[in-house]
Amino acid sequence: MEQKGRNTVKVLIVGSGGREHAIAWKTAQSSRVDKIYCAPGNAGIAQIAECVDIGAMEFEKLVSFAKEKEVDLTIIGMDDPLVGGVVDAFEKEGLRVFGPRKNAAILEGSKAFSKDLMKKYNIPTAAYETFEDAQDALAYLETAKFPIVLKADGLALGKGVLICNTLEEAKKGVQSIMLDKQFGSAGNRMVIEEFMTGREVSVLSFVDGKTIQTMTSAQDHKRAKDGDQGLNTGGMGTFSPSPFYTEEVDEFCREYIYQATVDAMAAEGRPFTGIIFFGLMLTEQGPRVLEYNARFGDPEAQVVLPRMKNDIVEVIEACIDGKLDTIDLQFEDNAAVCVVLASAGYPEKYEKGFVIEGLERFDGQDGYYVFHAGTKQTEKGIVTNGGRILGVTAKGADLKEARANAYKAADWIDFENKYLRSDIGKAIDEA
Repeated sequence: MEQKGRNTVKVLIVGSGGREHAIAWKTAQSSRVDKIYCAPGNAGIAQIAECVDIGAMEFEKLVSFAKEKEVDLTIIGMDDPLVGGVVDAFEKEGLRVFGPRKNAAILEGSKAFSKDLMKKYNIPTAAYETFEDAQDALAYLETAKFPIVLKADGLALGKGVLICNTLEEAKKGVQSIMLDKQFGSAGNRMVIEEFMTGREVSVLSFVDGKTIQTMTSAQDHKRAKDGDQGLNTGGMGTFSPSPFYTEEVDEFCREYIYQATVDAMAAEGRPFTGIIFFGLMLTEQGPRVLEYNARFGDPEAQVVLPRMKNDIVEVIEACIDGKLDTIDLQFEDNAAVCVVLASAGYPEKYEKGFVIEGLERFDGQDGYYVFHAGTKQTEKGIVTNGGRILGVTAKGADLKEARANAYKAADWIDFENKYLRSDIGKAIDEA
């Protein structure tokens, strides 16, 4: 092992899902890393990192652990701790940490803030109004054009967005978000937005406060059932790259969206260091921002990181040091598809505790990956422990091959009440 110093680092990853497993897997490939911890982690992450029983929102415990173990770099995977100010807590103690400070994580933490920012700096997005009073929102709906989109202002596990086709639906939506508090305090404020049509594309990016470098494009499938039916979930699968994200779209976004967002945050005294996830809608009028996230998407990270050529630790350290402009960010000229294996009944009611079989099939299989989300190690073996259980990712020369490989690999795994969509990446066939 190399002598301790700049060449080898101890890394702590905060989170417990498929995104954090993908980050841990990519971090483990770095020649710079000699030890990985994950808090709290999961059964899959435990195979490449030492999992510690500290919750993502237990900031004091996380900081104490990082100091005690002399952790050189902490990577925050999840949105809740970022919005809650975990980066500020680490920085206050002089610890190196990757992610936006609390005043920058508001880009994801408040839909109203991000919409106001886009309006102020002329970043293309849907027309909208913000409401703090349910009666005002209901009155506005009486004159609105349908369909229309209702968004809880705060964090809601990616589920606080309702698309309403009629006035009646919209009124029920206001009731559930603002009065019944279906998404808790996230619904204290609400954004009502025009409904946009077009292809959705996700673009992740590294940001160092002033410079932005985008990663390869991806597309998520949010709905629980085939044909984009059913309830919104945290994501049922992804593919990368998106065939709809053309050079022309990229040029437009670079000119009017990406750098403009970074510059806007800096101008507001909220310089952003970390990951900005741009959720885009490719409308007939051009690309528009649907939403911002302040961290890697899940499951987008599970198709983007396997295609990334760079050492993730070097890129992250360049972001922290304000030197991202020195990095030549590169991705493989291929494709990846991720199919999420979930528990039947997700995202509502589902059972846990079923033994997962077939995980060993991925050992030594180049181009095939299984990222754990809701899993737990028990005496019986690794069991299901959530709604989304695993992300099965496969690469291929092109999207069709990657899709075929991903579904082939999804068949290697079995557990009781296993559920998956059969049409992840089907849009590829229409491109």
